[in-house]
Formats: sequence, structure tokens, C-alpha cells
Amino acid sequence: MKRFWLLFSQAVTVVLAAYFVVATLQPSWLQRGAARSSAGISLIEAPPATRAEPAPGSLSAAARKASPAVVSINTSKAARSPRSNDPWFEFFFGDQGNQAQVGLGSGVIVSPDGFILTNNHVVEGADEIEVTLTDSRHAQAKVIGTDPDTDLAILKIDLDKLPVIVLGDSDQLAVGDRVLAIGNPFGVGQTVTSGIVSALGRSQLGINTFENFIQTDAAINPGNSGGALVDVNGNLLGINTAIYSRSGGSMGIGFAIPVSVARLVLDGIVKDGQVTRGWIGAEPNELSPELAETFGVKTSEGVIITGVLQGGPAAQAGLRPGDIIEQVGDKPIRNVSELLTAVAALRPGVETTFKLRRGDKEADVTIIPGKRPPTPRRVQR
Repeated sequence: MKRFWLLFSQAVTVVLAAYFVVATLQPSWLQRGAARSSAGISLIEAPPATRAEPAPGSLSAAARKASPAVVSINTSKAARSPRSNDPWFEFFFGDQGNQAQVGLGSGVIVSPDGFILTNNHVVEGADEIEVTLTDSRHAQAKVIGTDPDTDLAILKIDLDKLPVIVLGDSDQLAVGDRVLAIGNPFGVGQTVTSGIVSALGRSQLGINTFENFIQTDAAINPGNSGGALVDVNGNLLGINTAIYSRSGGSMGIGFAIPVSVARLVLDGIVKDGQVTRGWIGAEPNELSPELAETFGVKTSEGVIITGVLQGGPAAQAGLRPGDIIEQVGDKPIRNVSELLTAVAALRPGVETTFKLRRGDKEADVTIIPGKRPPTPRRVQR
């Protein structure tokens, strides 16, 4: 036994001595992952990593699932200068009338049939629209229909084996939920950014007629318009549409159209060639203290009606100026934007109950909405 311990102590002594010699003369040999570059420089490399499982908190699975269905959209529009045929204008300023205008945006493939959701402002007035997929395939797109009131457009391409995004439920979103924005900003190539839902139901921004935006701090830049806002499972929540910016780049305030709205537009355009919305022929206003005093109203909730179109659906149902609309069907109404959205979602010709306050009393009015007249086109100057 004594001899065994003697051999053991001698072996330990030799190992320790070798360790100190190496640590003194070649310390890099003892560094984990030590290697030398082609120039003989001692470097430390991480051990080979396996990506069978995503890192904790990684959103790579959501990005891989959604990204193939997000496309880049390039548009071209022939210049239409009123002086393009004026020889004197061309003599002094050159041939400026024949320069085509090009645009850049994004889109989302939502159907194996080739239907693509994007923004109306991305394709408006375009003579040619080219769609580029992440697998480098190209296709000319046809405009199936547009809806300027929500700034949405439906395109169609004819390609096989298209990647399709999964539609999520934007009505279940909550402030603070993590989201990804996917698109082609500035034409640099497909880019994924992350953030959270900063607010819901944003309206009165002056962007669209019907505004019910998801606000996010995920970076959205020019070229992202029409791209996808997805959840942590890679499901589509909205179509990225606009940003608030003083510089033209992202400042952490971006807006997306909820997929619930986009789906209604998609179904309406594909089925009927247009989006059919309800209309009651009444002029709503925010319930300010001044209007409440003018009409003798003693509530601070709801939307006040300040005008009713003679012969319209609201007038036929008995709605009067000064009435406060508090609920449409089962949807509570807190501002004008919510009222417009709720009425637009009604089916023309189908009775709907409006809960309102008239003076000090509550009342129910049954209105048969009509079809909303088309919104006049804005004249670009």
C-alpha cells in the first residue's frame, strides 16, 4: 500500500510540473478553443455549435416560418409630364418627360393561388409590377383590386409551389406582445426586425379613411410598406403601412393594418371586385363639452350625431341630431373612428340595433344600413 501511494504521488508531481512548464512557455495551449490563423496568430475559437434547438428567447423559428411568404415589389410608372411633347420645354430642360418613375415595397403571399396583400400606395398608378420571392423567382403581378379607404391592394401572380403565410388573430393582440416586422427596407434585401405591440386601435392619424392601426416599435422603414407584421409563432398579424418619422427612417413608431381588416378586404375584392361597407347617412362628432352643452347632453361617453341625411337609413330609423350613439350591435363606441369602423363592417340591408342616449333616456334604434358610397378620389397636385 505504501508503494502504491509513492507511485501515485510521483505521477501527480510529474503532471503538475508539466502543467506549470506549459503554462509558462505556451499558455495558449491551455486556452479553450485555442487555434492559430493562417498568419500564425493565436486565436480563441468557440466550440462548434449545433442549431437543432433555437437559443432561449430566439425568434428565428418565427422568422424562418414567415419570411418565405414575404416578397419584394418593384413598380414602374411611365412619366406623364404635360410638357413632355413641348419642343421648347425639351430644348431648355432636356427630355425629362420620358423618365420612368420606379417604386419599391413589400407584399405577403396569403394564398397558394397566388394572391398577395400589399398597400395601395405601393402599387397605385403603376404600369408594371414585378414581384421577387426569397428563392429569387420573379413574376409580373396583376392588380386584382384596391381599397384606398384602408390603403390595401390585392395582387396575383402565377407561379407554382408558392410559400404561404399563416393568418393569425389580430383581435387577440395585447399591448406588450412581441412581434416581428418583415420586408425589404430601402431595397437592401429582406430584413427582419423585432419589437413589441406599443398600442392598439390607433386612429385619427389622417392616413386612411378607416383607421384601426396596430402600433409597434419594430423598425419599419421605406420599402417595408406592404410587408408582414407577425407574432412569435410566425403568423400574420398585420400589413405594415406607415411610420411616424422626422428623418424618413424609423423612429420606433410604426403602424400596421390588422389582418382582420385585411381579410375582409381580400374576401370582398376577390368575391365582388370591391369592398362593400355599411352606411347610415349620419354625421358623427366627438362628444366635446361644448357640443354636450349645446344639445343638452349629460353624458361624456359615446359619439354625438350632429347631422342626419334626409331620407337616409338613419333618418328613416328615427335617429336625430343630438343623439349619442353608445353601441352598435354588440360593439361599444367610444370615438368617431370606432363608429365609422363598426358601421362600415355592417352588411347593407341587414337590421342592426344601435344603443343610444337621447337626453336623459336610453333608447334602442333599429337601422337598416345601406351601401356606403365610394370615397371621392384625392386629386394629387
